[in-house]
Amino acid sequence: MSQDNETLRNRLLARLPQPQNLASYREETASLLAKHEKALFWEKMPSAVLFVGAIVVMAEAVWSQKPGAAPNQFFWLWTFFFLAASVLDLRYRIYRSKVDLLKEVKQTQLQLLELQASLLKDASR
Repeated sequence: MSQDNETLRNRLLARLPQPQNLASYREETASLLAKHEKALFWEKMPSAVLFVGAIVVMAEAVWSQKPGAAPNQFFWLWTFFFLAASVLDLRYRIYRSKVDLLKEVKQTQLQLLELQASLLKDASR
């Protein structure tokens, strides 16, 4: 069992960049995270617009309805806007959690690379 763990460890370490490329890897990571943050902003916009649309439609339905009248077609439009906005917001939240997890993984990788670089520096002395 420990041999399986050792091979898994070696495979994971082989996928990491070398400590000599630490500065370029740090820049690459920063640009990747910035790209995801920008995409997150645009992922949030459709749900916000649809939530505002749902509020506007509901306000229109309430203010244009005569007292005692049955609910009209605005209810179905409001329901559609609200459900679509909820689905898009859920997509945003899932993407947000993925980006947060990616950020933590990249920070851990950078810390591991810095540790490897310091160990290599100490071993070369």
